[in-house]
Amino acid sequence: MDFAFSQEQDSIRDLVRGILEKEVDHDRLKIVEAGDEWIDRKLWATLAEAGLLGIAVPEDAGGMGFRFQEICVLLEEVGRTVAPVPVLSTLVLGALPIARFGTAAQRAELLPPTVAGDAMLSAALEDAASSDIDRPATRARRQGDGWSIDGDKLFVPLAAQSQRILLPATTDDGVCVFLVDPHAAGVELEGSRLANGQNIARVRLRQVAVTDGDLLGGVAGNGAEQIRWVYERAQVAIAALQVGVSARALEITSSYVSERIQFGVPIGTFQAVQHRAADGYIDIQAMRWVMWRAAWRLSEELPAGREATVAKFWAADAGTRMANTAQHLHGGIGVDRDYPIHRYFLWSKSLELTLGGVPHQLGDLGRDMARTGPGN
Repeated sequence: MDFAFSQEQDSIRDLVRGILEKEVDHDRLKIVEAGDEWIDRKLWATLAEAGLLGIAVPEDAGGMGFRFQEICVLLEEVGRTVAPVPVLSTLVLGALPIARFGTAAQRAELLPPTVAGDAMLSAALEDAASSDIDRPATRARRQGDGWSIDGDKLFVPLAAQSQRILLPATTDDGVCVFLVDPHAAGVELEGSRLANGQNIARVRLRQVAVTDGDLLGGVAGNGAEQIRWVYERAQVAIAALQVGVSARALEITSSYVSERIQFGVPIGTFQAVQHRAADGYIDIQAMRWVMWRAAWRLSEELPAGREATVAKFWAADAGTRMANTAQHLHGGIGVDRDYPIHRYFLWSKSLELTLGGVPHQLGDLGRDMARTGPGN
C-alpha cells in the first residue's frame, strides 16, 4: 500500500485548492451563512465547470471516471476551507451508488445533471426506529405495479434541495433501496440544522408511492449490500472532511500562537502550548493514515468495513480533540464569530456526530470483533 499521491491526484488537489482558496473567504462565508440554504451555489457551479462534480462518475455519464480516493482528495480540500457545498451528500451518498448500482435509465436521468451542477442528491441512512443499518424499520409494501413506503428517517442532509433521496426500506423480499422524490405526495420534511449550519431533515413517509423504476438497480432484495456499500464510503468521506478541517485548524492556531504576545513573548514559546499543538499534530497524522488506508481499500473494492469504522472513530475522537485545542489556544478570540476559527470547531463537532460519535463507532467495532475476531 503506497500513500503517495499519483500525478492525477496531485493535479486534482492543486485544482481544487486553487479554486477554493480563490473563491472562499471569511466575507463570502458570512453571506452564505446568513441565508437559509447553506449552499454556495456560485461555488458549486464553479466546481461543476471544472468537472469536479463528476470526479468519480463514469465517463459515459459525463464524468472523469476516477475512484473513491480522488473523491477523498476533493473532500479534504473542502474541509480545509469549510466550503458550504454538498460534496458529501451529492457525490458520496447519491452519485456514487447510482453509478455503481443504478440501472441505465437511472444513471441517464440523474448522473448528467449532477455532473453539470443542476441536481443534488442525498441518502437517508439513519432510521428513526432502528439503529441497525442492515435492518431498517421503514417498510415498503407491494401495491399494484409499484410500492408504498411508510417510515421515518433522521438527519437526512439537504433533503429539501435534493432531486432524489436514496432510501432503504425493508420489504417481503429483503431490504430495497428506493430513489424517492422528497417532494412527492406523502413525504413530509421537518427541517433543522447542524452546528455548522447545514440543513438536515427528518423525513416522514406515509404511503409514499414509488414504482419499480425507482428501485435502485431494478432488482428487489439486494438493498442491504447496497446500503452497506454506501455507509462505509460515507464513514470514510466524513473522515476525509475532518482531516481537512483539523489540519487547517492547526495551521491557523500555529500562526496565532506564534504572533500572540503574552509576558513579552509569543505564547507559542510556552511549553504547555507547544505540547497541545504537538498532540494535535499527532492526532491529525493518525486520522490521515487510517482514512487513507480505508479509502484505498474501498477504491480497490476490498472488504473495508472495519477500516471504515476505525476511520470514523478517529475522525470523531481526534477531530474533537483538535477542535478543542484550537479553541483553547485561541482563548477568548476563539468564540468571536468575526474570527474564522469558530467555523472549524462547529464543522468538527458536526462531523463528529454525523453517523454516530465515538461510543457508536466503538460499539460497531466491538460487535464486529465479537463476530469475526480481532484480525490482523
